[in-house]
Amino acid sequence: MKTKRILSVILIAILGGFVSFGLTKVFSEKEISYIKTETSENNMAQFINSAGLNNTNINFTVAAELSLNAVVHVKTKYNNSNNQASAYDFLFGNPQGNYQRKPVSASGSGVIISSDGYIVTNNHVIEDANEIEVVLNDKRTYKAELIGRDPNTDIALLKIKETNLPTLPYGNSDIVKVGEWVLAVGNPFNLTSTVTAGIISAKGRNLNLLNKNYAIESFLQTDAAVNPGNSGGALVNTKGELIGINTAIASYTGSYSGYSFAIPVSIVKKVVADLIEFGTVQRALLGVSIVNVDAKIIKEHNIKKIEGVFVAEVNDGSSAKDAGIKVKDIILNIDKIKVNKVSELQEQISKHRPGDKILVTVKRDGKIKEFTVTLKNTMGTTGYVSREVIDILGASFSVVPDKIKQKLNINNGIAVSEIKAGKLMRAGVKNGFIIVELNNNIINSVEELQNIINKTHGGIYLKGIYPNGNIAYYAFGLK
Repeated sequence: MKTKRILSVILIAILGGFVSFGLTKVFSEKEISYIKTETSENNMAQFINSAGLNNTNINFTVAAELSLNAVVHVKTKYNNSNNQASAYDFLFGNPQGNYQRKPVSASGSGVIISSDGYIVTNNHVIEDANEIEVVLNDKRTYKAELIGRDPNTDIALLKIKETNLPTLPYGNSDIVKVGEWVLAVGNPFNLTSTVTAGIISAKGRNLNLLNKNYAIESFLQTDAAVNPGNSGGALVNTKGELIGINTAIASYTGSYSGYSFAIPVSIVKKVVADLIEFGTVQRALLGVSIVNVDAKIIKEHNIKKIEGVFVAEVNDGSSAKDAGIKVKDIILNIDKIKVNKVSELQEQISKHRPGDKILVTVKRDGKIKEFTVTLKNTMGTTGYVSREVIDILGASFSVVPDKIKQKLNINNGIAVSEIKAGKLMRAGVKNGFIIVELNNNIINSVEELQNIINKTHGGIYLKGIYPNGNIAYYAFGLK
């Protein structure tokens, strides 16, 4: 009897070893994925790992106390777009799928940045939400108004009707150093008011998460634990200053696996200021195609040192070309701040508006040169972009490069970009469409487009061409 029992135990142990080895093999062969860290209501993890932090020299209590009261729980509701009937519906009297859709809930975090109720969060936390609710650390609950959002940086701005709220002051993400202690504050897995600690592991990370034409990614990387539900929460320094908005994790499993990523506050401040003042982001462009300087670039262009960012192309009519920047220049500094990655250069440009002047330091043929550059907007002008035409048509617009005009044999036009729900999308217009004429008027700029729309009380008739040469016509009403 004892012998059988011993043999059974040995057999179970052997099988357990094989299963353990198999699972390890499966997980080790999975590719890493970057995951935005909002969470749905039924996405509660079954276990949570915690690691002890042995640190007798750093006191996090002041920063934690300041942060907890200024970080909120953001809850959203969406209409369920799943039109398929469930097995229950089919078996118990609703085979046609004629049932009421249940709203889907999700949640994330947000940071109070002004005492009168402005709250910054991630765009992916609130995107397409029908209802947005904000819960403060003291459990007060409010309906939130969406002031504006920017998919290109994954930032959104909310507003609640309240005063004398606790806030987090802005820090300076430009001077944050690798190895510096930070806290991540948010609501992972619906566990409200959670604080974790770590260090800055890297700066200027580009994960290609946003996949937009004018996307800006220059993440702060940290090993402070961040999980689903932390999106939109605060990354703070030991002074209790906001230095980033927690956004994504690197994970094999869907939960925290060692690294998380935050949008630097230098980008956040600019986007928030634009959304408050203009209702849309005033995006400034240098007008160059750039690549990181690496061993291949050094070999191809006989460069002696790996530094800066290599200029591969200068767009016609761009700010860079007007200032005298050329192909093969190596951009070293923007306003005296070193840039050694494409993401770092984009971060510095993103802090500015059209019409701003910046100092660009380049190396050309081994010599250092400086250029004063007046930045332009996506339409190739130095003015601010009106939200009105964007709201009406549901798209942003950009200047058409001269090379594209020559290829398509056109002399004018503006390109449709970043199309979203609106009249253009409903009419069938796709990204990249070049509007050549509007109501038989030749269009050279977004200002001309806006002026014609403002004077039109009936229908809109568009004539244009796609980059592949296909000519298209669209018509729709303004009301």
